[in-house]
Amino acid sequence: MENIISVFKNKDVMKKILFTLFAFLVYKAATYIHIPLINPDQISQFFEDADGGIIGMANAFTGNALKNYSIIALGIGPYITASIVVQLLQMDIVPILKEWQEEGEVGKQKINQLTRYLAIALAFIQALAMTYGFRLTGNSIFDIGVENVNFLTYTYLAIVMTAGSAFLLWLADQITNKGIGNGTSMIIVAGIVSVMPGMIKSLVEEYIQADGSDWGSYGIFALVMLLYIFVIFFVTVMQSANRKIPIQYSNRPTGQKFQGRSDSNIPLKLNSAGVIPVIFAVTLLSIPTTIMNFIPDVQATTLGTWLNEMFSYQRPLGYVVYVGLIFVFAFFYSFVQINPEKIAKNLQNQNAYVPGVRPGIDTENYISRLLFKITVIGATYLVLIASLPIFATMIFGLPAYVQIGGTSLLIVVGVAIETTKQIKTQTQEQKYSGFIK
Repeated sequence: MENIISVFKNKDVMKKILFTLFAFLVYKAATYIHIPLINPDQISQFFEDADGGIIGMANAFTGNALKNYSIIALGIGPYITASIVVQLLQMDIVPILKEWQEEGEVGKQKINQLTRYLAIALAFIQALAMTYGFRLTGNSIFDIGVENVNFLTYTYLAIVMTAGSAFLLWLADQITNKGIGNGTSMIIVAGIVSVMPGMIKSLVEEYIQADGSDWGSYGIFALVMLLYIFVIFFVTVMQSANRKIPIQYSNRPTGQKFQGRSDSNIPLKLNSAGVIPVIFAVTLLSIPTTIMNFIPDVQATTLGTWLNEMFSYQRPLGYVVYVGLIFVFAFFYSFVQINPEKIAKNLQNQNAYVPGVRPGIDTENYISRLLFKITVIGATYLVLIASLPIFATMIFGLPAYVQIGGTSLLIVVGVAIETTKQIKTQTQEQKYSGFIK
């Protein structure tokens, strides 16, 4: 309570919070501005018929902008994809990128500029492919009276959607500079949170207000809401959990024996890979099924049945592949984010060591073994949270748009924790500044 009161007393922090909320309002208003020449009702019907998978996830991340086919239908997705691609290319794949990474702030600006250029290119390609893909479904996605649809028409629509993504990048920068939290993350959270009231409203209509509702349906509604609250609490605890490695710094004072002082540690997050493994796994699995949604004739064939069995994580075989991919990406990304060799080298250069472990290769092996054990727990946790929407839908018969757990909740909780820490830090800094004055 004291922290909340201190936030309201801090004018600078309140201005940043109000600016962020205003940016969210602008973002939400943009989700209702439809792309010209397009019939949004046809697009909405497509999403209702093919909800779930990467399509449902993409729509949730954009706050229904994709379902409305607004000017920001692509959301911030192309930038996220570009960031991941550039980050992977820095792993000695493209030498110039690794050099930029080691150049400090100047190199960081170069990488950021490259990421934005790549994001714009990906947005244009994605918009072009998406609009043409909707046309392949056989639905008349264009308004009545729109004739002579050709490549220039698709190019024009792709430019409009690309401009929408560029606007979101600018809005995210404004949040980062003048608001609270990381702008990109906050935009994603704004999209996810904006659809949650609609989800709860749908649950109320399904189990409380529907004809024939009884105590059984009321009980299911109460159980689903309690489960949702428990999952939020569980994710909050797990996202904050970490394993601390104690560190001692050696000093050799003149005329004295070797001494050590233990006053530091290296915290390893239980889920150091974040939500990236789940996004990668869903993306890879959903590409074939998404293509099938755009080409209805394939779904009725033997190939379509096999692809659905293999790549749909709601089927037994597809679920096994889904779990395997999450584990693979969790280990890969954890060891990318936390490089045991680099940590061991930095400790040795700082004349520091882990108690009971020799510096150098022994420290590297110790950190690697510890990171492996932690990642096993973290990957299992990711599988559990990612599987909750699947099993909840099977057990309670929930609609596809009702998500208990899943990627969306991981992102919202993770960003909420980091944003809360930032607000707390800024409030404390103001207190210390006032005390010194």
